[in-house]
Amino acid sequence: MLRGLFRQAEELALLHGRMLAGHGADRPTGITGTGWKKGIRIALGAVLSVAASCSAMAQGLPAELAAAWKATGLPDSALSVVVERVDGTRVVAVNPEQPRNPASVMKLVTTFAALDSLGPAYVWRTQLLVHPGTTVSADGELSGPLYLRASGDPLFKLEDLWRLLRELRLRGVRSIPELVVDRSIFGSVAIDPGAFDGDSSRAYNASPDAWVVGFGAVRLLFIPDSRLRRWRVTMDPPLPGVVVEGELKWSDAPCPGAPSVRTEPFLTSTGVSLRLAGTVSGSCGEFSVYRLALPQPQHAEGAFRRLWEEMGGTVQGRVRPGVVPGDAVLFVTHESPSLAEVVRVINKSSNNVMARLLLLALGANFEPGPATVASGERAVGRILAARGLQFPELVVDNGSGLSRDARISAQSLARLLAAAWRSPFMPEFVSSLAIPGVDGTVRRRLRESPAAGMAHLKSGSLRDVRAMAGYVLAASGRRYTVVSLVNDEGAQQANGFHDKLIAWLAAQ
Repeated sequence: MLRGLFRQAEELALLHGRMLAGHGADRPTGITGTGWKKGIRIALGAVLSVAASCSAMAQGLPAELAAAWKATGLPDSALSVVVERVDGTRVVAVNPEQPRNPASVMKLVTTFAALDSLGPAYVWRTQLLVHPGTTVSADGELSGPLYLRASGDPLFKLEDLWRLLRELRLRGVRSIPELVVDRSIFGSVAIDPGAFDGDSSRAYNASPDAWVVGFGAVRLLFIPDSRLRRWRVTMDPPLPGVVVEGELKWSDAPCPGAPSVRTEPFLTSTGVSLRLAGTVSGSCGEFSVYRLALPQPQHAEGAFRRLWEEMGGTVQGRVRPGVVPGDAVLFVTHESPSLAEVVRVINKSSNNVMARLLLLALGANFEPGPATVASGERAVGRILAARGLQFPELVVDNGSGLSRDARISAQSLARLLAAAWRSPFMPEFVSSLAIPGVDGTVRRRLRESPAAGMAHLKSGSLRDVRAMAGYVLAASGRRYTVVSLVNDEGAQQANGFHDKLIAWLAAQ
């Protein structure tokens, strides 16, 4: 191609030189050296411009975006981009069919499949049941065991557990002889929180479980004491066997932003110790971090016992796994927020354990027997296929994108976004995405740009992945879908390119 372009350059130079010399275009004789050289310069400039344009077109990127991509220093093979109008008209396509790891952008697949199949009003119910004929004595003692039927509620918070237990107290219960927890809605789904990146205390690594309380994490509340120049820390809920050791160093420097706190969990003879490390400026003020301390079953049990004790209640016996008897009577129930609200939290805050639980909910609703990651993946495939969305390269894995194995192409994601736009549940889906410069995971991006507030996006990042997908409202009033996936060891260099891509679309 370049050889052909330079042949065109020579012909253009010849023609231009003749014109400058006042000659015709039939032969080169009589062209002055000055005319020839000037012709070469002008013609070569034109051809190089054409060559640059052809290169950009070969990449599918307009010139300014091609320059922004070049500035990342990443190879062209690392990038996949698809931009389309919502009517399906394609604007940009770069390696559209290449399967790539989308990181948390995979949550778009999980949440769309859930909205499309379960509906935005779907809810989870966590139930407390008893044997028929169970009574409550005058002093509040339950005459038989209390059963808790877990539902895999992705948004069962500490305050929801408090409300559930409050309902027990309102019914006169003070003493529970035994609590039996039925997790049979799920099969074997527990994971090692340290397996993904070696950081077993980080909340994003939380294991799924049928009964997750507060995402399975404890809150560490840090309160500054400026008089003593030290940080006081409180753990909520205070779990049996879990202690916080060490302290943060105090700094008088101006607050640089979100405090950075390191926590290392250590097993001790009595339980778990969370050891603190880090330096935080006192001017940052009060703040909280969330960390994993115990496996999900122990965390839930500890939270249950602590809140029940605070209400004046007692658990006389064990908290043990089991199955609710077929003739059990419903005593108290807690209903989750609607799926539309759950999806909003998943996508805006990119909550991994919630996305994992949502995938398992799909498995539980579409196949008999305890749900597993595999049954959830099969459910997603069937739901998408029913919409005509067959993605042979798709590997959903756990549904959250916190995976080294998850795969999808930019073209498939673009098709999913287009289908979601035409869906009856489009408002719920689109409003679940973060708005640049405003909220969610992109609240700090494009703040000073005219693109702030002009898009609904899902971002994704892993060590070697940067991804962005969603919808952009352009200055012209047109709406676009955009997908960009970057897989490379230096993928973090693509953040600026993604900002420029969204800004460019918003300016159209």
